[in-house]
Amino acid sequence: MYTKKNPNIDIGRNSSIYFAIGLNIMLFFTWRALEYKTMEHEPEAIENVRIEPDLQEDIPITKIEVALPPPPVAVSSSIQVIESTAEIVETIIESTESSQEIAIAPKTSNEGVIAVSDVKVEEVEEDVKVPFAIIEKVPVFPGCEGLSNQEAKACFQMKMMEHIKTNIKYPELALELGLQGRVNVVFEIDTKGKVTGIKSRGPDKNLEKEAERIVGLLPKMTPGEQRGVPVKVSYAVPIIFKYQD
Repeated sequence: MYTKKNPNIDIGRNSSIYFAIGLNIMLFFTWRALEYKTMEHEPEAIENVRIEPDLQEDIPITKIEVALPPPPVAVSSSIQVIESTAEIVETIIESTESSQEIAIAPKTSNEGVIAVSDVKVEEVEEDVKVPFAIIEKVPVFPGCEGLSNQEAKACFQMKMMEHIKTNIKYPELALELGLQGRVNVVFEIDTKGKVTGIKSRGPDKNLEKEAERIVGLLPKMTPGEQRGVPVKVSYAVPIIFKYQD
């Protein structure tokens, strides 16, 4: 039995190959079309520059007449001597200073003489201020009596720290605003042992006010002495305000 069609001339025999080739060709042209870029060309502005000729005006020449100064007056060198018959009286200048030959007459009355007993001597208190670090005898904090000068100084500083820790209150406004930092306080212990002249400097007014309040609560002390005389003693203490979350 013979086949009616020739397998060599069958059209559908290589259709898959032709389809793959055609698909690749189409994909190639599609990729090239997507990759094709065009640049926008802006029209070039053509400007006409018009150059005008430089016109130079002729500056008129003006003549300035300068007046010459008059010629100097000639001074004649002839000198005439006139003889005068009037007598010249010389002026004698006498010295007003007294010499050793002039005696000073003593006063015969007591008028204008001040007796020694009439002179009053008024004592003036000197405002002496000595720093705490170099004072001969430091102020005595209550509870530090009967110690040497070095021991009294260490006891003073320890009592000062205890006083600050006991009386410190963090300002509410500074706490709400998150303010913290170091406040340097300077004050004086006068000749009567009282705390005066409190000054402070810090990052915020609220912290400064609280630091001054703490120092103002210090008790009365025994005043410091310099050469056996009570004097003012200056002292500086740092107070650090720091909060924890």
